[in-house]
Amino acid sequence: MIYIINKCFLTYMDVQVKKSSTKEVLLDIRKSDIATLYIVQYELLKDPTVEFAGVVLKHPLTKEYAMRVNTTKGSPIKEIEKATKAAIGYSDELKKAINSKIKGA
Repeated sequence: MIYIINKCFLTYMDVQVKKSSTKEVLLDIRKSDIATLYIVQYELLKDPTVEFAGVVLKHPLTKEYAMRVNTTKGSPIKEIEKATKAAIGYSDELKKAINSKIKGA
């Protein structure tokens, strides 16, 4: 079980690796929001080594999601890490910009 902590919103998601190989990973994710996963998916798809990145809602009442990532080279887990760090960095920048505007108003 992997816990990813977002410093901006003080939330966490429960991530389990369901299937993993050198070019593909399938994750089961709970305690998350689809919007957060779409941001990570967007960051993944910017990388030319990522062949596929998809997120699906497995069940709307339990908020369970599945994410699959395929790469042409490199580890898909490393690519997810890199995309997640980029998304958290962008959210930190957004938080700083919003706070500076609120303080300046």
